[in-house]
Amino acid sequence: MSEENLGFNEEEDLGKNYDSRLMKRLLKYAKPYRLFFAISIILLFATTLTDLSGPLIMKKVIDDYLYGYTKPLVATAAAPNEKSIDGKKFTQVDGILNVANPDSIYSMIYVGKKAYLVKGHLQNIPNSAGLIVNDQAGSLVYKTKDGSFPAKSLTKDEIKILRSKDISSVKLLGFMFIGIIVLGFLLNFLQISLLSYTSQTIIFNMRMEIFNHIQKLPLSFFDKNPVGRLVTRVISDTENLNDMYTNVLVNLIKDISILAGISIIMLSLNFKLALIVLAVLPIVAVAAGIFRIKIRAIYRSVRVALAKINAAMYENISGMRIIQVFGREKENFKKFEEINTSYYKAGMKEVVAFGLFRPLNDLVAALCLSVLLWFAGGDVISGSLQFGVMFAFVNYITMFFQPINDLSEKYNILQSSMASSERIFLILDTLAEEDTGNDLPKTSSIKGDIEFKNVWFAYNNEEWVLRDVSFQVPKGKTVAIVGATGAGKTSIINLINRLYEIQKGEINIDGINVKSISKKSLRQLMSVVLQDVFLFGGTIKDNIKLNNKNITDENVIGASQNVNADKFIMNFDNGYDEEVRERGATLSAGQRQLLAFARALAYNPSILILDEATANIDTETELLIQDALEKITKNRTTIVIAHRLSTIQHADMIIVLHKGKIRETGSHQELLAKKGMYFNLYNLQYKNVNNV
Repeated sequence: MSEENLGFNEEEDLGKNYDSRLMKRLLKYAKPYRLFFAISIILLFATTLTDLSGPLIMKKVIDDYLYGYTKPLVATAAAPNEKSIDGKKFTQVDGILNVANPDSIYSMIYVGKKAYLVKGHLQNIPNSAGLIVNDQAGSLVYKTKDGSFPAKSLTKDEIKILRSKDISSVKLLGFMFIGIIVLGFLLNFLQISLLSYTSQTIIFNMRMEIFNHIQKLPLSFFDKNPVGRLVTRVISDTENLNDMYTNVLVNLIKDISILAGISIIMLSLNFKLALIVLAVLPIVAVAAGIFRIKIRAIYRSVRVALAKINAAMYENISGMRIIQVFGREKENFKKFEEINTSYYKAGMKEVVAFGLFRPLNDLVAALCLSVLLWFAGGDVISGSLQFGVMFAFVNYITMFFQPINDLSEKYNILQSSMASSERIFLILDTLAEEDTGNDLPKTSSIKGDIEFKNVWFAYNNEEWVLRDVSFQVPKGKTVAIVGATGAGKTSIINLINRLYEIQKGEINIDGINVKSISKKSLRQLMSVVLQDVFLFGGTIKDNIKLNNKNITDENVIGASQNVNADKFIMNFDNGYDEEVRERGATLSAGQRQLLAFARALAYNPSILILDEATANIDTETELLIQDALEKITKNRTTIVIAHRLSTIQHADMIIVLHKGKIRETGSHQELLAKKGMYFNLYNLQYKNVNNV
């Protein structure tokens, strides 16, 4: 697909959500920063481990320490300085198989809110159905279906003695949990910061490359591509790529690693429960597949509608003067309302799609959790499953579905990035201007003799704009070119400074073919003043210098004085430091034109080119410019294109162009005497004046 054929349809060409060829090119930009990406991936795995370790710590706290009292206690004689209960020291053990003296085994139970120490080993203590009663001797016993066991009521201090290990372990794990959270935060901060820095640097370099390449493209490229589209490429499309580098390229690994990590941990904790949880994955996969197909079409319509609304905004704001002058506000509002409604409807479809997919995932997660509680709850009650395991599963299920939601968003980002990268590479793959010429030596002195020899030129194929054009402009002389619109006048200027290349013939300056001179050197020889003066944001001084460090402030003031621009400049509060608004909106057409003359003169060119430079100015300003022209064209080769024949009457030679061919040449008086095309043009322009 060629760039000139792109338009709104280019937004529709989003058929591929992934293109390996494009991805390889995108990865080349990331290659210089592969170390940063490697560090980001390492940090990412580290943060993933911290995320996954939380539920495991909580499981250990619950099963090993909060329910640590359920483990058997072995009583031994306490040393004099040891904390003891009735002179005995109690130690938790994981099992009783290796206990030498069965009579030394005790159990701790809770009945209601009261804690008791029971002699003997009780199975499934949390679920033991028993009562604390007094026996015939008045001693406490714990009576169950398996028998009666001597019991002792425990004080708070005695509970602390028995559960000292549980208490210290819970505190330790609590600090460890806080430490892991803080560590995870720091690692995540470092990973995000490093990845964002890397991504922003890549996009910065890419923007610079695109901008630099655009500056080298031939003017024919800009003839076929609107400014708004190119601005979108440099700004919006590169920002889409930034999202890909930041949110997809590395974080996609995190989502996959979290899913894999949770699956492995759940399978290791309880294989049966893990299979129950993982059984819902086919449902999620089918929903994600349907969502992907639907959202691609919806996303395409959103992009098309957005492109149209941006174009409408750009067009209406740019043409606001015409809209208001012709009173078309209501009609334009209705037209914009239609476009905006289309964008609104497309956006709502996207909202509905996401509004269905995410709650669907949440619903599946809730069903999965319900099934887990159904199976695991019964096992916990029966004592075949630890409560901490179920608690960990609940946490992991919540974590499990978050990456799945993230993957759907990353799919959109990836799709958008692929579309943006294709449009960016279309620009970068457009061949830049070839500059086969050589720089002129700094010591060389170009006098400004210009010669066209049998020049043929066409913008498209062989639709000739200039046909076998030949003429000479001696150094220091002024030549004017006149003719009807479309005769080829401006094309001659475009060819002199090699904005376009000729198909046939030869253009020489001082006998040197311009194709043998580098464009940079060639364009340094000449200054051009156009009919539509373009002023940049900045000060008046900046607009005259155009960032040329060789032009001093004295040069700027001198050039402005020579072209009679100094008077109106000094009327501003800040003089030459007065800020110029967008395109010089606060300046009159005549003032902008005088600044253009000052800019041209400040560069001190050997060749001066004036393209309709006096077409849009009033008579008073024209007199100022005529005075300026006499000064700046003196001893300088000048080519003037003008519709106002009054501005070229003193030219050394006038060339009359018609349909790309030279029809007449001569001075003003000589051409009038011939009573040819120039004579007719002159009479048409001034017949009303002569009749007055």
